[in-house]
Amino acid sequence: MPSTPKSTVCSKMIIVTGAAGFIASYLAERLNAAGHTNLILVDDFSTEAKKRNWTKLQFEQCLDREAFLPWFAENSKFIDFVFHLGARTDTTEKNQAILDHLNLAFSKTIWEICTTAQIPLVYASSAATYGLGEFGYKDDHSLSKSLQPLNLYGQSKNDFDVWALVQKSTPPQWYGLKFFNVYGPKEYHKGRMASVVLHTYKQIKEKGAMQLFRSHHPNYKDGEQLRDFVYVKDVAKVCQFVQTQLPQSGIYNLGSGKARTFYDLACLTFEALGLAPQITFIDTPIDIRDKYQYFTQADMSKLLAAGYNGGFHTLEQGVSDYVKEHLTKEL
Repeated sequence: MPSTPKSTVCSKMIIVTGAAGFIASYLAERLNAAGHTNLILVDDFSTEAKKRNWTKLQFEQCLDREAFLPWFAENSKFIDFVFHLGARTDTTEKNQAILDHLNLAFSKTIWEICTTAQIPLVYASSAATYGLGEFGYKDDHSLSKSLQPLNLYGQSKNDFDVWALVQKSTPPQWYGLKFFNVYGPKEYHKGRMASVVLHTYKQIKEKGAMQLFRSHHPNYKDGEQLRDFVYVKDVAKVCQFVQTQLPQSGIYNLGSGKARTFYDLACLTFEALGLAPQITFIDTPIDIRDKYQYFTQADMSKLLAAGYNGGFHTLEQGVSDYVKEHLTKEL
C-alpha cells in the first residue's frame, strides 16, 4: 500500500508521477533495470486493476497524488529529476474541473517547484493536441497556439504546452513529450482506452475474431484509419535519453514517425498468434465519431537532431514482441 509521506529523504531521488498507470509504470521498471531504485512513485494507488503495474517495483516512497504536492514542496532539495507522466488521459472525459485540476493546475505546481528548486522536468504532452492535423504534426513551438484539439483532454494538454512556452521562469531543463499512440505491456487496466493490440488479443481469445471501427470519412476505407503507433519500450528509451543527455529544452514529438493502419495492427496481432485474420467492422461510437483523428504521424526530426539514435521498433517488431513476450504469458 502507499506509504505515509516522510518529511525528509536521505539522498537524491527521481519522481515518477502516474506510476500506477501504463507508460509511467513501464518507465519505472526500466529505471529500476538501469539501477535507479531511489524512486518516488506518485498516483492514486487505490485501483485494484493497476496493482500489478507497481507492486513489484523498487522504490523509496509511494505517495498518493493528493499528498504529493505539499510533500514535493517540502522535499524538493532531495529530488534529482521529475518524470511527470500522470494525467487524466480519457479522451472522452467531459468534466472540465477534473482536467483543470489534474492536467493543468497539478502540472503548473510541479513546474513551479521544479523551477524554484532547479530540477529538470519531463512532462507528458500528447498527439491529441494536433487535432485533425490542420497544421501538420511538427513539434514547432510557434504552432502551439494555433492547434485545434478535438476533445477536452487534448485541449488540456495543449493549454499546458502553451502555458509552458511563455514562462519566463523555467526548470533548468524541461521537456514536453508529445506521446502518439502508445501500445505495450502494462496497459491491461485501461479498458476502452487500451490499444487495439490488446483489444484484438482479447477478442481473439474470446471470439476468434476482431471488430474494428468502420470509417465515417470519405477519404478512408474501413480499417484504414492511420495512426502513429509507438511501442512503450521505445517511449521509455526516449525518456531515459532526455534524462541522461539533457538536450535543448522544449516540446518534442514521441512517435515512431510512421503512420500505419488499424487493419495492419489487428492483422499483425493475429499473425503473432499464428492465426489467419478474422476482421469485421462496426460503427464508430457516436460519442467519439465527430472527434476522431483519421491520421497522425509524428515528425521526429527534432528529437533525432537532438542526438537520439536509439531507434524505434517497426510495427511488426513491436506487436510481435508485445504479443509473444507479454500478452501470451500474462493474460
